[in-house]
Amino acid sequence: MGTASLFWQRFRSTGLLPEQLKVLNRLLDGRERGLAHFISASQCQNVAKVSKATATRHLIGLVEKGCLVKLSGGGRSTRYQVPDMHRQDDRE
Repeated sequence: MGTASLFWQRFRSTGLLPEQLKVLNRLLDGRERGLAHFISASQCQNVAKVSKATATRHLIGLVEKGCLVKLSGGGRSTRYQVPDMHRQDDRE
């Protein structure tokens, strides 16, 4: 089963906002095609068509729901990525 399938199986009933879905779909689609595995608040702002403050709130909300993990770094270099679904499945 692919990463996207495992992800949506786990998070389908999380109550995500449309803008959050856009961001997650971009990350998951990119992962499947070998593109960037992470997103910043600026990139989220462009994908979701929201202000940078709103993009940051969306990303923090996705981290709180377990849909994203925050990578090391801070400030403008903060990046987020989809968790490794295969590794999480091993822990359950």
